Amino acid sequence: MALLPTRQGGRTITTRAFPFREVEDVYDRMGQLLNRVFGDLSRIDDLPWSPQADIAETDDAYVLSIDVPGVRKDQIDVQVHERDVVVTGEVIRSEDGRWFRRGRPAGRFEFRATMPGDVNPDKVSAELADGVLTVRVPKAETAKPRRVEITA
Repeated sequence: MALLPTRQGGRTITTRAFPFREVEDVYDRMGQLLNRVFGDLSRIDDLPWSPQADIAETDDAYVLSIDVPGVRKDQIDVQVHERDVVVTGEVIRSEDGRWFRRGRPAGRFEFRATMPGDVNPDKVSAELADGVLTVRVPKAETAKPRRVEITA
């Protein structure tokens, strides 16, 4: 650690510097500023987050691939209402040990998507494998493309 000269009461003294103290001070000041502007952000863990997802379309279905690493199938709920698909669940964060970095979200999550065409909600299927939830939402017969034969 470096020794830093500081002034205290009109005299110069030498103290040991904590190398990240200034960064922590800036972080604390930014937190105070954000709390003043947006209100108390200490409860941000109570708000649901949205997992990363892809939505693809095939001739007969919409396919949603939603990243939910570390989540068991009994922690996920999939609902379909008309053309809306809602996936909810919770990632439970381990509190073991001291954390040096937390980059993965935890807590309640919610993913919502509206399919662009009519769907058949009775035939929706979901599969969880390798941390990816795949939801297959079949199109309704009216939404499927029809081949039109050309006559002479």
